[in-house]
Amino acid sequence: MIEFALPSLGADMDEGMLVAWLVQPGDRVEYGQIIAEVETDKGIIEIECWHDGVIEELLCQPSLEKLPVGTPLARISLSEAEAPSPPSQQVLTSAAPQQRPPSVPRQMSPPVRHLAHTLGVDIDHVVGSGIDGSVTREDVRRAAAPAIASSQSRPAPVAPPRAKATPRARALARELGVDLKSLRSSRSDGLLVHADVASATAGRAFEEREDRVAVMRKAITRSMGRSKREIPHYYLASRIDMSRALDWLEELNTERPITQRVLPAVLLLKATALAVREIPDLNGRWNDEGFVPSGSVHLGVAISLREGGLVAPAIHDADQLDLDELMERLRDLVSRARTWRLRGSEMSDPTVTVTNLGDRGVDLAFPIIIPPQVAMVGFGKIIEEVVAIDGEPVAHPVVHATLAADHRVTDGHTGGLFLTTLDRLLQKPEEL
Repeated sequence: MIEFALPSLGADMDEGMLVAWLVQPGDRVEYGQIIAEVETDKGIIEIECWHDGVIEELLCQPSLEKLPVGTPLARISLSEAEAPSPPSQQVLTSAAPQQRPPSVPRQMSPPVRHLAHTLGVDIDHVVGSGIDGSVTREDVRRAAAPAIASSQSRPAPVAPPRAKATPRARALARELGVDLKSLRSSRSDGLLVHADVASATAGRAFEEREDRVAVMRKAITRSMGRSKREIPHYYLASRIDMSRALDWLEELNTERPITQRVLPAVLLLKATALAVREIPDLNGRWNDEGFVPSGSVHLGVAISLREGGLVAPAIHDADQLDLDELMERLRDLVSRARTWRLRGSEMSDPTVTVTNLGDRGVDLAFPIIIPPQVAMVGFGKIIEEVVAIDGEPVAHPVVHATLAADHRVTDGHTGGLFLTTLDRLLQKPEEL
């Protein structure tokens, strides 16, 4: 038995509010499964479980209470006796559907559980037909069919279903006198959040935007203030010729539809990931005992939000992805960041971060390291500059790359090796 505690989702996070559980007692959970949502200063974050097991007890319920990092949220049983047997150990027959032993927690996904709740189906009396004995959507619909048929001859219930909303959204709705059932969620799962309620009136929507940006700005201020106080920064810059990279990329994209084209920014991200893999002293974290290098490259990407503020979630194992995979991950990450659907691991484990301000018209960026990381890479816009080719001045597209690094871990020699490696990689784009 272990306790599942509220994780730290960044160096500047001390507390958070539990918004929703996506599991219930008796549910089987797997490594990496999203089981809860927590609201922080940077929005609503999806929280993963890092164990295989069974939810035994939920210790906290969604509320407006701010919980300190480390607060126990649930108990999870890890014993094999309490978890459902794997499919290979179950005995299946064709005579009849198998009823799971009552002592074993019933296995179903959160969407199936939600469907059962919506249709008023008692899941304890549903026989699972999944290959591993799990309850499927069809099992729930089959169980609900008699009740649905009989209900057609009865008047519809007077009370409408309760709107799905976070505790903070419900509190604001009560304060403003807003009917939650009249609102539309900004999220794909239909859950109403604080911003949805505030947007019920135009004036209050503006106030909500200002409030959210102010809260996020305070969080950024705390993190960056700590960085400048504790980290002895040094900065290096280099101009990289992008002619070969852009020519190769243009040829790659020629036969592709627009939706499948790779952006120049993806070349910069992949080259950065490969470069820090070669220069590992820039890829890791600083703790009380010193620098701890990372065996993986989890590349943080600084993303500006439409309503203001900034987040820098990670693309995991960026050095292992090909350009198409990296492009897809980047699109997905930006989309979820701007709709407040980031995951806890994406916020808590970047090993080095990139900021690209080229689309903002910036020529040169000097970033501030995000603790506890020890380096951050910056890129400006790709511009035409005169370079010498065989002694002749020629206009070429170039990008100015910068490195902010922690002097407690590395020095200018290591930083220079990184920028040289970055340049070398970008001159062979076909190998990225």
